[in-house]
Amino acid sequence: MSERTCAEIQRTEREHGDSWAGLRDGLWDGAVEAALRHYRAFLRQPGRYLDLCFPASPHPDSSLVDAANARDILQEALRSLPQPSRAELGRVVACLDAEFRRRTLPDPHAYRRLRWHAEWWHRRLYDGEFRW
Repeated sequence: MSERTCAEIQRTEREHGDSWAGLRDGLWDGAVEAALRHYRAFLRQPGRYLDLCFPASPHPDSSLVDAANARDILQEALRSLPQPSRAELGRVVACLDAEFRRRTLPDPHAYRRLRWHAEWWHRRLYDGEFRW
């Protein structure tokens, strides 16, 4: 991403200074970088299809082990960034989302574990295991 977009992301993260690492719907210093790293790592796993996993560690960064939580952080950043930077980050996220949709399967029973307004990336199959 461009220097301008990186600077805007850092500014946006600092403005959300009331949040801390691991908070699902907030930003903190380095949140977007961490979310992109976890989202990409999830998609680099071998296999045709991937199942999401629940985070088990009390470590704050562990909530991003669930790729859907990492995607929440990216969505918060997209909502908060000014248009040129939003578009640039949006292009990166759109490519990752396409791969995510291709390699995960919809969960027909997601409504049982989710609040009604959960985003589409939370409505994918989970493997039922907790991971660090």
